[in-house]
Amino acid sequence: VQLQAFGGGLVQPGGSLRLSCAVSGFTMDYWSIGWIRQAPGKEREAVSCITSSGGSTFYSASVKGRFTISRDFAENMAYLQMDSLTPEDTAVYYCATGPTRCSYYYMAVEEYEYDYWGQGTQVTVSS
Repeated sequence: VQLQAFGGGLVQPGGSLRLSCAVSGFTMDYWSIGWIRQAPGKEREAVSCITSSGGSTFYSASVKGRFTISRDFAENMAYLQMDSLTPEDTAVYYCATGPTRCSYYYMAVEEYEYDYWGQGTQVTVSS
């Protein structure tokens, strides 16, 4: 059973990256998926989540309008399209899944709130 985020890298301010979340050994079909980031010296932040049906998506204020979360049930994958990146987006990004809360009022942010928490991928936004 494995969950892993990948697709990070170094990008200039204003650029874009697409993160992917790959799952093996189980299906995420019935669970919400979250993207969480951790920047050095900052609190962990839930930046986006998508409900189990894929019908609802939610974003933190810091990324709304710039990031887009999606999921592919056939491929058992999730994605985070990140546009108009700024240096403040620099962080390690994690994907996680489980029967967790994903709503306008609350996005799960801590590892214990999820059943599966993947290895992160580093995103660095710098000129």
